[in-house]
Amino acid sequence: MVKLPILLAILLSIVIFVNGYRLQNSLPLKYHVSGVIQLPYAEISEPFESWIDSELGFSRIDYYGGAAKTVQRKGKGTQDFGANYKIVPVSNEAVLNKLTCFEVDGSEDALMDIQHSLPDINSFKDLGLTEWRGIKCQMYQTIDQEGDKKSTYTYYVNAETQYPVHYEMFGYDTLIGSHFDKYTIDYYNYDENPIDSSLFHITDDMQCVGFPDSENEHTSPRVLFNPMSEYINRHGEDDFESSFENFKEQHERKYKDEHEHRRRLKNFRHNNRYVNTRNRAGLTYTMKLNKFADRSDDELRVLRGRRYAKGYNGGLPFPVEELTKDNQAIPESIDWRIMGAVTPVKDQGICGSCWTFGTTGAIEGAYFVKHGSSIRLSEQDLVDCSWGFGNNGCDGGLDYRAYQYIMKHNGIALEDEYGPYLQEDSFCHHDMATKGAKILGYVNVTQSDAEALKLALVKKGPVSVAIDAAHKSFVFYASGVYYEPKC
Repeated sequence: MVKLPILLAILLSIVIFVNGYRLQNSLPLKYHVSGVIQLPYAEISEPFESWIDSELGFSRIDYYGGAAKTVQRKGKGTQDFGANYKIVPVSNEAVLNKLTCFEVDGSEDALMDIQHSLPDINSFKDLGLTEWRGIKCQMYQTIDQEGDKKSTYTYYVNAETQYPVHYEMFGYDTLIGSHFDKYTIDYYNYDENPIDSSLFHITDDMQCVGFPDSENEHTSPRVLFNPMSEYINRHGEDDFESSFENFKEQHERKYKDEHEHRRRLKNFRHNNRYVNTRNRAGLTYTMKLNKFADRSDDELRVLRGRRYAKGYNGGLPFPVEELTKDNQAIPESIDWRIMGAVTPVKDQGICGSCWTFGTTGAIEGAYFVKHGSSIRLSEQDLVDCSWGFGNNGCDGGLDYRAYQYIMKHNGIALEDEYGPYLQEDSFCHHDMATKGAKILGYVNVTQSDAEALKLALVKKGPVSVAIDAAHKSFVFYASGVYYEPKC
């Protein structure tokens, strides 16, 4: 007679937490949660809100307050393999911020599934009680070891409510001696209330199309259509390695050893995440991975080239009265390219010499306005020879110092005469080359004065403008109206 109450008590202790996430080793069937994904290496904080209904076979995750919406429909097998949907605003020459639905279907070999926003902790160890930011939490952890790479996943659950609090991944590579990855997720507003099924059918009245291939050449469809999978499902490394191989092939990258390969893969991973995360934010422009995708922040910083110097730069004041005395109206637009004043766009390569291209471009334009013909001037002349004026070749410089060098040394050499641009510091042979243009001085267009800039463009030709390019958004800019609040 004693065994029955004991058995009943055991059964009660088993089922008491089955209704929600309170069952330690099981994900809830239905839940809603908000949170923020933090990517420290990319300096990104991405808010999200998610709804999961395992019984219906649907999940939905919105990013940046709904700027990007994703829906995952689970496949049922046979002829239904499921699908992933992504709804984002699209702007092009024909439409502005048109909500557009993109779809990728599952297959017999790749059945689609719902996407949880909470980790499955079946393989995690219970490390007991701890505190996380003042909250008493139960701590769970698992470690994945693959060769030299060690990935530690840690999950914190509120000890009282059993609601999710914090999840983090910390990856360390002993070969390169550094952390190859880190991301965290902070959770809030968790509940297990009934979910309105209409939340999962936001694409029903939309014509969904496939994602343009040109947009995802270096990013797996899984990451594009279901970003959360990378952080929760613990398979993101496979996606990045496959995309990285495509990148290496396209840009003909060959690394000297495994150490450099892993270091470049680390850079590629963080730049890839940065671009895709920012593209979900509903900005006025889009970003795309390019040939700089395997570069570190320090390497990108070197390429910016232009240095900053306080104080007067020796330029003449802007002659607004002289340029407006004819009372001619400023045209709505002007394109010096089609007139021939601007030579074809050049590539500075892996040299921090942007200041030389601004200098030659402005002088080439002024020469065209005065003489009616175009010339190509030598950036390499400035890289090699203007050190005495405070410039540092491929390690950066300032355009006004280049102007001072040109004024003192009787002009700047023609590109054909001096030799090709080398994207590297080299020996100066300015005196041996034919000069293409001389200048008597340079003028400072009034700072932050758009009307003065228009006037200078119309009356004097192409202008050299220095902008704040110290942001990764500028490095990977692809199209649209660029606006960076941090400038």
